Amino acid sequence: MSLYGMMRTSVSGMAVQADRLSTVADNIANAGTTGYKRSSIEFSTQVLDNATASYESGSVRSVARSAISQQGAIRGTSSGTDLAISGEGFFVVQDESGEFFLTRAGSFITDDSGNLLNAAGFALLGYNISDGTSAPVANGFAGLEKINVGSLALKAVGSTQASMIPNLPANADAVAAADLPSANAASAEYSGKTSLLAYDSLGNEKTVDVYFAKIGPETWEAVVYDKDAATNGGFPYTSGPLAQTTLEFDPSNGYLLPTSANSMTVPFAPPASLELDLTGISQLGTGYSVPTANVDGNPPASVERVEIGSNGIVYGVYQNGYAEPLYQIPLATVPSADNLRALPGNAYAATIESGDVVVGIPEQPGFGALVSGAIEESNVDMATELTIMIESQRSYTANSKVFQTGSDLMDVLISLKR
Repeated sequence: MSLYGMMRTSVSGMAVQADRLSTVADNIANAGTTGYKRSSIEFSTQVLDNATASYESGSVRSVARSAISQQGAIRGTSSGTDLAISGEGFFVVQDESGEFFLTRAGSFITDDSGNLLNAAGFALLGYNISDGTSAPVANGFAGLEKINVGSLALKAVGSTQASMIPNLPANADAVAAADLPSANAASAEYSGKTSLLAYDSLGNEKTVDVYFAKIGPETWEAVVYDKDAATNGGFPYTSGPLAQTTLEFDPSNGYLLPTSANSMTVPFAPPASLELDLTGISQLGTGYSVPTANVDGNPPASVERVEIGSNGIVYGVYQNGYAEPLYQIPLATVPSADNLRALPGNAYAATIESGDVVVGIPEQPGFGALVSGAIEESNVDMATELTIMIESQRSYTANSKVFQTGSDLMDVLISLKR
Protein backbone atom coordinates (compact mmCIF):
# COMPACT_ATOMS: atom_id res chain seq x y z
CA MET A 1 0.00 0.00 0.00
CA SER A 2 1.26 3.48 -0.88
CA LEU A 3 0.98 6.17 1.78
CA TYR A 4 0.83 8.76 -0.99
CA GLY A 5 -2.00 6.77 -2.63
CA MET A 6 -3.91 6.68 0.65
CA MET A 7 -3.56 10.45 1.02
CA ARG A 8 -4.63 11.07 -2.58
CA THR A 9 -7.69 8.87 -2.03
CA SER A 10 -8.71 10.82 1.07
CA VAL A 11 -8.23 14.08 -0.85
CA SER A 12 -10.60 12.85 -3.56
CA GLY A 13 -13.06 11.88 -0.82
CA MET A 14 -12.93 15.41 0.64
CA ALA A 15 -13.32 16.92 -2.85
CA VAL A 16 -16.48 14.97 -3.69
CA GLN A 17 -18.00 15.74 -0.30
CA ALA A 18 -17.26 19.40 -0.93
CA ASP A 19 -19.10 19.07 -4.27
CA ARG A 20 -22.02 17.44 -2.48
CA LEU A 21 -22.14 20.25 0.06
CA SER A 22 -22.11 22.75 -2.82
CA THR A 23 -25.29 21.24 -4.25
CA VAL A 24 -26.85 21.33 -0.78
CA ALA A 25 -25.97 25.03 -0.54
CA ASP A 26 -27.54 25.72 -3.94
CA ASN A 27 -30.65 23.72 -3.13
CA ILE A 28 -31.22 25.42 0.22
CA ALA A 29 -30.57 28.86 -1.27
CA ASN A 30 -33.13 28.18 -4.02
CA ALA A 31 -35.75 26.47 -1.89
CA GLY A 32 -38.07 29.40 -2.61
CA THR A 33 -37.17 29.85 -6.30
CA THR A 34 -40.10 29.31 -8.67
CA GLY A 35 -39.64 26.20 -10.80
CA TYR A 36 -36.19 25.40 -9.39
CA LYS A 37 -35.09 21.76 -9.71
CA ARG A 38 -32.81 20.33 -7.03
CA SER A 39 -29.31 19.12 -7.85
CA SER A 40 -27.51 16.17 -6.31
CA ILE A 41 -24.14 14.47 -6.46
CA GLU A 42 -23.67 10.78 -7.20
CA PHE A 43 -20.34 9.08 -6.46
CA SER A 44 -18.44 6.86 -8.85
CA THR A 45 -15.41 4.80 -7.79
CA GLN A 46 -12.11 4.83 -9.67
CA VAL A 47 -10.33 1.58 -8.78
CA LEU A 48 -6.71 0.81 -9.64
CA ASP A 49 -5.55 -2.61 -10.87
CA ASN A 50 -4.96 -4.68 -7.75
CA ALA A 51 -3.68 -7.84 -9.41
CA THR A 52 -0.54 -7.74 -7.24
CA ALA A 53 -0.39 -8.86 -3.63
CA SER A 54 -0.36 -5.30 -2.29
CA TYR A 55 -3.45 -3.15 -2.41
CA GLU A 56 -3.41 0.21 -4.15
CA SER A 57 -6.17 2.59 -3.16
CA GLY A 58 -8.01 4.39 -5.94
CA SER A 59 -10.23 7.43 -5.67
CA VAL A 60 -13.79 8.63 -6.06
CA ARG A 61 -15.29 11.16 -8.44
CA SER A 62 -18.55 13.10 -8.37
CA VAL A 63 -21.26 13.09 -11.03
CA ALA A 64 -23.82 15.91 -10.93
CA ARG A 65 -27.50 15.07 -11.36
CA SER A 66 -30.52 17.38 -11.63
CA ALA A 67 -34.08 16.31 -10.81
CA ILE A 68 -35.52 18.35 -13.69
CA SER A 69 -38.25 15.84 -14.51
CA GLN A 70 -39.53 15.82 -10.92
CA GLN A 71 -42.73 17.86 -10.53
CA GLY A 72 -42.76 20.57 -7.89
CA ALA A 73 -45.81 21.52 -5.83
CA ILE A 74 -48.26 23.91 -7.50
CA ARG A 75 -49.21 26.92 -5.41
CA GLY A 76 -51.99 29.35 -6.27
CA THR A 77 -51.33 33.08 -6.66
CA SER A 78 -53.44 36.18 -7.23
CA SER A 79 -51.98 36.93 -10.70
CA GLY A 80 -53.65 35.53 -13.79
CA THR A 81 -50.37 35.70 -15.74
CA ASP A 82 -48.60 33.39 -13.28
CA LEU A 83 -48.40 29.98 -14.97
CA ALA A 84 -47.56 26.50 -13.74
CA ILE A 85 -47.22 23.32 -15.76
CA SER A 86 -49.01 20.26 -14.43
CA GLY A 87 -47.23 17.39 -16.15
CA GLU A 88 -44.48 17.30 -18.73
CA GLY A 89 -43.13 20.21 -20.69
CA PHE A 90 -41.31 23.51 -20.49
CA PHE A 91 -42.14 27.07 -21.42
CA VAL A 92 -40.23 28.37 -24.43
CA VAL A 93 -38.64 31.72 -23.54
CA GLN A 94 -36.21 34.14 -25.12
CA ASP A 95 -33.57 36.46 -23.72
CA GLU A 96 -32.74 39.96 -24.90
CA SER A 97 -30.25 38.65 -27.46
CA GLY A 98 -32.85 36.42 -29.10
CA GLU A 99 -31.60 33.07 -27.78
CA PHE A 100 -34.23 30.40 -27.06
CA PHE A 101 -34.36 28.56 -23.72
CA LEU A 102 -36.63 26.23 -21.77
CA THR A 103 -37.89 26.93 -18.27
CA ARG A 104 -40.48 25.91 -15.68
CA ALA A 105 -40.33 29.31 -13.97
CA GLY A 106 -43.75 30.74 -14.84
CA SER A 107 -44.00 33.85 -12.66
CA PHE A 108 -44.73 36.14 -15.60
CA ILE A 109 -45.55 39.84 -15.41
CA THR A 110 -45.87 42.50 -18.10
CA ASP A 111 -43.00 44.90 -18.71
CA ASP A 112 -43.30 48.49 -19.94
CA SER A 113 -43.74 47.21 -23.50
CA GLY A 114 -46.47 44.71 -22.59
CA ASN A 115 -44.31 41.58 -22.98
CA LEU A 116 -44.69 38.79 -20.44
CA LEU A 117 -41.38 38.34 -18.59
CA ASN A 118 -40.49 35.99 -15.75
CA ALA A 119 -38.32 36.87 -12.75
CA ALA A 120 -35.14 36.11 -14.72
CA GLY A 121 -36.13 38.53 -17.50
CA PHE A 122 -36.93 35.86 -20.10
CA ALA A 123 -39.86 36.67 -22.43
CA LEU A 124 -42.62 34.07 -22.85
CA LEU A 125 -43.12 32.98 -26.47
CA GLY A 126 -46.26 31.85 -28.27
CA TYR A 127 -48.05 31.66 -31.61
CA ASN A 128 -50.14 34.63 -32.70
CA ILE A 129 -53.65 33.31 -33.38
CA SER A 130 -55.53 36.61 -33.50
CA ASP A 131 -56.06 36.12 -37.23
CA GLY A 132 -56.68 32.37 -37.10
CA THR A 133 -55.15 29.19 -35.73
CA SER A 134 -51.46 28.41 -35.99
CA ALA A 135 -50.05 24.88 -35.88
CA PRO A 136 -46.79 24.48 -33.94
CA VAL A 137 -43.56 23.53 -35.64
CA ALA A 138 -42.79 20.22 -33.92
CA ASN A 139 -39.01 20.25 -34.30
CA GLY A 140 -38.17 23.92 -33.87
CA PHE A 141 -39.13 27.37 -32.68
CA ALA A 142 -40.21 28.85 -36.02
CA GLY A 143 -43.30 31.04 -35.85
CA LEU A 144 -42.92 31.87 -32.16
CA GLU A 145 -43.05 35.48 -31.02
CA LYS A 146 -43.08 37.35 -27.75
CA ILE A 147 -46.51 37.38 -26.14
CA ASN A 148 -47.49 41.03 -25.87
CA VAL A 149 -50.66 42.04 -24.06
CA GLY A 150 -49.95 45.74 -23.71
CA SER A 151 -50.88 47.00 -27.18
CA LEU A 152 -54.49 45.80 -27.29
CA ALA A 153 -56.68 48.67 -28.48
CA LEU A 154 -60.42 49.17 -28.67
CA LYS A 155 -62.04 46.41 -30.68
CA ALA A 156 -65.48 45.89 -32.14
CA VAL A 157 -66.74 42.56 -33.44
CA GLY A 158 -69.59 42.54 -35.92
CA SER A 159 -72.48 40.15 -35.37
CA THR A 160 -72.59 37.19 -37.74
CA GLN A 161 -74.54 34.53 -35.84
CA ALA A 162 -77.85 34.75 -33.98
CA SER A 163 -80.31 32.20 -32.71
CA MET A 164 -83.75 32.24 -31.15
CA ILE A 165 -86.11 29.45 -30.18
CA PRO A 166 -89.61 30.88 -29.84
CA ASN A 167 -92.87 29.00 -29.42
CA LEU A 168 -95.64 29.98 -31.82
CA PRO A 169 -99.25 29.57 -30.61
CA ALA A 170 -100.76 26.59 -32.43
CA ASN A 171 -104.31 27.97 -32.08
CA ALA A 172 -103.56 31.35 -33.69
CA ASP A 173 -105.74 32.51 -36.57
CA ALA A 174 -104.35 32.73 -40.05
CA VAL A 175 -103.68 36.26 -41.33
CA ALA A 176 -104.94 37.53 -44.69
CA ALA A 177 -102.26 38.10 -47.30
CA ALA A 178 -102.83 41.88 -47.33
CA ASP A 179 -102.26 42.08 -43.58
CA LEU A 180 -99.18 39.86 -43.33
CA PRO A 181 -96.02 41.49 -41.92
CA SER A 182 -94.31 40.94 -45.27
CA ALA A 183 -96.89 43.28 -46.89
CA ASN A 184 -95.57 46.11 -44.67
CA ALA A 185 -99.01 47.67 -44.23
CA ALA A 186 -100.22 49.71 -41.29
CA SER A 187 -102.87 47.04 -40.72
CA ALA A 188 -100.28 44.25 -40.34
CA GLU A 189 -101.24 41.46 -37.99
CA TYR A 190 -98.94 38.97 -36.28
CA SER A 191 -98.83 36.49 -33.39
CA GLY A 192 -95.34 37.25 -32.14
CA LYS A 193 -92.65 39.91 -32.30
CA THR A 194 -89.12 39.92 -30.86
CA SER A 195 -86.37 42.51 -31.27
CA LEU A 196 -82.71 41.46 -31.41
CA LEU A 197 -79.74 43.74 -30.74
CA ALA A 198 -76.78 43.15 -33.07
CA TYR A 199 -73.61 45.06 -34.06
CA ASP A 200 -72.16 45.99 -37.41
CA SER A 201 -68.46 45.68 -38.26
CA LEU A 202 -67.76 49.09 -36.66
CA GLY A 203 -69.53 48.16 -33.44
CA ASN A 204 -72.62 50.30 -34.11
CA GLU A 205 -75.79 48.96 -32.54
CA LYS A 206 -78.33 47.57 -35.00
CA THR A 207 -81.73 46.40 -33.79
CA VAL A 208 -83.89 44.15 -35.96
CA ASP A 209 -87.55 43.28 -35.44
CA VAL A 210 -88.55 39.68 -36.07
CA TYR A 211 -92.26 39.00 -36.74
CA PHE A 212 -94.15 35.70 -36.91
CA ALA A 213 -97.59 35.38 -38.51
CA LYS A 214 -99.66 32.31 -39.36
CA ILE A 215 -100.51 32.02 -43.07
CA GLY A 216 -102.18 28.61 -43.12
CA PRO A 217 -102.47 25.24 -41.38
CA GLU A 218 -99.12 24.45 -39.75
CA THR A 219 -97.49 27.17 -41.86
CA TRP A 220 -96.00 30.45 -40.64
CA GLU A 221 -94.24 33.46 -42.06
CA ALA A 222 -91.09 34.86 -40.41
CA VAL A 223 -90.09 38.39 -41.41
CA VAL A 224 -87.20 40.62 -40.30
CA TYR A 225 -87.24 44.45 -40.44
CA ASP A 226 -84.74 47.17 -39.58
CA LYS A 227 -86.08 48.81 -36.42
CA ASP A 228 -84.64 52.18 -37.50
CA ALA A 229 -87.10 52.14 -40.43
CA ALA A 230 -90.17 51.75 -38.22
CA THR A 231 -92.85 54.46 -38.01
CA ASN A 232 -94.44 54.99 -34.64
CA GLY A 233 -92.54 51.95 -33.36
CA GLY A 234 -93.92 49.56 -36.00
CA PHE A 235 -95.70 49.28 -39.33
CA PRO A 236 -95.39 50.54 -41.87
CA TYR A 237 -91.60 50.51 -42.17
CA THR A 238 -89.97 52.99 -44.54
CA SER A 239 -88.10 50.12 -46.19
CA GLY A 240 -89.07 46.57 -47.01
CA PRO A 241 -88.20 43.38 -45.14
CA LEU A 242 -84.52 42.57 -44.67
CA ALA A 243 -85.31 38.85 -44.82
CA GLN A 244 -88.28 36.50 -44.74
CA THR A 245 -88.96 32.78 -44.88
CA THR A 246 -91.76 30.24 -44.55
CA LEU A 247 -91.81 27.77 -41.67
CA GLU A 248 -93.67 24.45 -41.93
CA PHE A 249 -94.46 22.41 -38.83
CA ASP A 250 -95.24 18.75 -38.28
CA PRO A 251 -98.83 18.56 -36.96
CA SER A 252 -98.00 15.43 -34.94
CA ASN A 253 -95.38 17.05 -32.67
CA GLY A 254 -95.39 20.79 -33.36
CA TYR A 255 -91.80 21.04 -34.58
CA LEU A 256 -90.34 21.99 -37.94
CA LEU A 257 -90.57 19.50 -40.76
CA PRO A 258 -87.19 18.27 -42.04
CA THR A 259 -87.97 19.92 -45.37
CA SER A 260 -88.78 23.31 -43.84
CA ALA A 261 -86.47 26.31 -43.76
CA ASN A 262 -84.87 26.84 -40.35
CA SER A 263 -82.79 29.98 -40.79
CA MET A 264 -82.64 33.41 -42.44
CA THR A 265 -79.77 35.49 -43.73
CA VAL A 266 -80.21 39.11 -42.65
CA PRO A 267 -78.05 41.66 -44.56
CA PHE A 268 -77.72 44.71 -42.33
CA ALA A 269 -74.12 45.89 -42.67
CA PRO A 270 -72.84 45.16 -46.20
CA PRO A 271 -70.87 43.15 -46.94
CA ALA A 272 -71.56 41.48 -43.59
CA SER A 273 -74.73 39.59 -42.80
CA LEU A 274 -76.39 37.99 -39.81
CA GLU A 275 -77.38 34.34 -39.95
CA LEU A 276 -80.51 33.90 -37.82
CA ASP A 277 -80.90 30.28 -36.75
CA LEU A 278 -84.43 29.16 -35.86
CA THR A 279 -83.63 25.51 -35.23
CA GLY A 280 -85.77 24.26 -32.36
CA ILE A 281 -88.70 26.63 -32.93
CA SER A 282 -92.02 25.05 -31.97
CA GLN A 283 -95.75 25.42 -32.64
CA LEU A 284 -97.52 24.28 -29.48
CA GLY A 285 -100.80 24.99 -27.76
CA THR A 286 -99.62 27.87 -25.61
CA GLY A 287 -98.83 31.56 -26.03
CA TYR A 288 -95.95 33.18 -27.87
CA SER A 289 -92.71 33.09 -25.88
CA VAL A 290 -88.97 33.29 -26.52
CA PRO A 291 -87.06 31.46 -23.77
CA THR A 292 -83.77 31.57 -25.70
CA ALA A 293 -82.22 34.27 -27.91
CA ASN A 294 -78.52 34.93 -28.55
CA VAL A 295 -76.51 37.23 -30.83
CA ASP A 296 -72.71 37.30 -31.08
CA GLY A 297 -70.53 40.38 -31.59
CA ASN A 298 -69.79 43.34 -29.36
CA PRO A 299 -69.53 47.14 -29.48
CA PRO A 300 -66.13 48.90 -29.22
CA ALA A 301 -64.53 47.89 -25.94
CA SER A 302 -61.08 47.83 -24.39
CA VAL A 303 -59.30 44.85 -22.89
CA GLU A 304 -59.97 44.63 -19.18
CA ARG A 305 -57.84 41.63 -18.33
CA VAL A 306 -55.96 38.68 -19.78
CA GLU A 307 -56.99 35.09 -19.13
CA ILE A 308 -55.05 31.95 -20.02
CA GLY A 309 -56.73 28.59 -20.50
CA SER A 310 -55.36 25.19 -19.53
CA ASN A 311 -54.79 24.53 -23.24
CA GLY A 312 -52.43 27.51 -23.44
CA ILE A 313 -54.71 29.94 -25.29
CA VAL A 314 -54.28 33.54 -24.16
CA TYR A 315 -57.55 35.49 -24.22
CA GLY A 316 -58.06 39.22 -24.09
CA VAL A 317 -61.26 39.76 -22.11
CA TYR A 318 -62.99 43.02 -23.01
CA GLN A 319 -65.11 45.20 -20.74
CA ASN A 320 -68.30 43.73 -22.13
CA GLY A 321 -67.17 40.19 -21.37
CA TYR A 322 -66.17 39.24 -24.93
CA ALA A 323 -63.09 36.99 -24.92
CA GLU A 324 -60.83 37.10 -27.97
CA PRO A 325 -58.12 34.45 -28.49
CA LEU A 326 -54.79 36.20 -29.01
CA TYR A 327 -51.93 33.72 -28.57
CA GLN A 328 -51.31 30.00 -28.22
CA ILE A 329 -48.66 29.13 -25.63
CA PRO A 330 -46.77 25.97 -26.64
CA LEU A 331 -44.83 23.56 -24.47
CA ALA A 332 -41.53 21.88 -25.31
CA THR A 333 -40.27 18.47 -24.22
CA VAL A 334 -37.09 16.42 -24.63
CA PRO A 335 -36.61 12.63 -24.32
CA SER A 336 -34.39 12.97 -21.21
CA ALA A 337 -35.20 16.12 -19.26
CA ASP A 338 -32.72 15.32 -16.47
CA ASN A 339 -29.88 15.67 -18.98
CA LEU A 340 -30.71 19.24 -19.95
CA ARG A 341 -27.96 21.78 -19.35
CA ALA A 342 -28.83 24.13 -16.50
CA LEU A 343 -28.22 27.82 -17.18
CA PRO A 344 -28.49 31.01 -15.12
CA GLY A 345 -32.01 32.29 -14.61
CA ASN A 346 -33.50 28.84 -13.97
CA ALA A 347 -33.35 28.10 -17.70
CA TYR A 348 -32.27 25.02 -19.62
CA ALA A 349 -30.76 24.20 -22.99
CA ALA A 350 -30.90 20.95 -24.92
CA THR A 351 -27.81 18.72 -25.06
CA ILE A 352 -26.82 15.58 -26.93
CA GLU A 353 -27.72 13.53 -23.86
CA SER A 354 -31.15 15.18 -23.44
CA GLY A 355 -32.20 14.68 -27.05
CA ASP A 356 -33.85 17.09 -29.46
CA VAL A 357 -36.62 19.49 -28.46
CA VAL A 358 -40.20 18.66 -29.51
CA VAL A 359 -42.79 21.45 -29.46
CA GLY A 360 -46.51 20.82 -28.94
CA ILE A 361 -49.73 22.15 -27.48
CA PRO A 362 -50.72 21.83 -23.79
CA GLU A 363 -53.13 18.98 -22.97
CA GLN A 364 -52.12 17.04 -26.07
CA PRO A 365 -50.62 13.55 -25.52
CA GLY A 366 -47.12 13.86 -24.07
CA PHE A 367 -47.63 17.42 -22.84
CA GLY A 368 -48.91 18.77 -19.53
CA ALA A 369 -51.66 21.30 -18.88
CA LEU A 370 -51.24 24.93 -17.88
CA VAL A 371 -52.56 26.19 -14.56
CA SER A 372 -53.25 29.93 -14.63
CA GLY A 373 -52.92 31.91 -11.42
CA ALA A 374 -50.40 29.46 -9.99
CA ILE A 375 -46.68 28.77 -9.93
CA GLU A 376 -44.63 25.60 -9.56
CA GLU A 377 -42.60 25.66 -6.39
CA SER A 378 -39.05 24.36 -6.03
CA ASN A 379 -38.85 20.57 -5.61
CA VAL A 380 -36.25 20.97 -2.84
CA ASP A 381 -37.08 19.13 0.40
CA MET A 382 -35.38 21.00 3.23
CA ALA A 383 -35.28 18.01 5.59
CA THR A 384 -33.52 15.90 2.96
CA GLU A 385 -30.96 18.62 2.29
CA LEU A 386 -30.12 19.06 5.97
CA THR A 387 -29.71 15.29 6.34
CA ILE A 388 -27.33 15.21 3.36
CA MET A 389 -25.41 18.13 4.83
CA ILE A 390 -24.84 16.25 8.11
CA GLU A 391 -23.79 13.10 6.24
CA SER A 392 -21.34 15.01 4.05
CA GLN A 393 -19.89 16.85 7.03
CA ARG A 394 -19.18 13.56 8.80
CA SER A 395 -17.72 12.01 5.66
CA TYR A 396 -15.53 15.04 5.00
CA THR A 397 -14.24 14.90 8.59
CA ALA A 398 -13.51 11.18 8.29
CA ASN A 399 -11.58 11.68 5.05
CA SER A 400 -9.56 14.46 6.65
CA LYS A 401 -8.68 12.10 9.50
CA VAL A 402 -7.44 9.54 6.97
CA PHE A 403 -5.32 12.22 5.33
CA GLN A 404 -3.97 13.30 8.74
CA THR A 405 -3.13 9.67 9.62
CA GLY A 406 -1.26 9.28 6.34
CA SER A 407 0.63 12.47 7.04
CA ASP A 408 1.59 11.21 10.52
CA LEU A 409 2.81 7.92 9.07
CA MET A 410 4.90 9.84 6.55
CA ASP A 411 6.49 11.72 9.46
CA VAL A 412 7.29 8.39 11.14
CA LEU A 413 8.78 7.04 7.93
CA ILE A 414 10.97 10.10 7.39
CA SER A 415 12.14 10.09 11.03
CA LEU A 416 13.61 6.58 10.57
CA LYS A 417 16.50 8.16 8.70
CA ARG A 418 17.35 10.50 11.56
